Amino acid sequence: MGARSGATLRRQAPLWFIVVSHCVSAFGCGSHYEFAIEEFCLAKFRLDMHELDERHWCSWEDTFELYGKLTNCTYHVAEKMNCYWPNRLVDEFFIRIHRNYFQDCSLSGRLLKDPPNRILGPFIVVPILVTLLMTGLVVWRSKRSEGIV
Repeated sequence: MGARSGATLRRQAPLWFIVVSHCVSAFGCGSHYEFAIEEFCLAKFRLDMHELDERHWCSWEDTFELYGKLTNCTYHVAEKMNCYWPNRLVDEFFIRIHRNYFQDCSLSGRLLKDPPNRILGPFIVVPILVTLLMTGLVVWRSKRSEGIV
């Protein structure tokens, strides 16, 4: 039984080596990877976002290029450090980015603003006129009681 288990162990050794090397690669990207993306990627993103007016942070048209560069940066750093991408650290990193820069934005990613007056006006004026017309009609009809059976 000892020789048999030794032969099995020798056959499984390459498989275990592959599994262990992948685990080391995946889990070995701890503080060094986190430090690298904060120093290289976040520093650049922070500078770019502060150059952009804070009122435009929720405008996807204004931020998608910066966000794309940040995403690519985290990917390239992971590639250079032989880390898997995406990973738990990248997810946590982007959650922090969203909390710091995009927490007040709508889900659609568009900057919220009022529509032009030519569109907004009818939505305000028409209900007011209908209410006044119906109120006037009710008052007029209640004063004219003749002919009601």
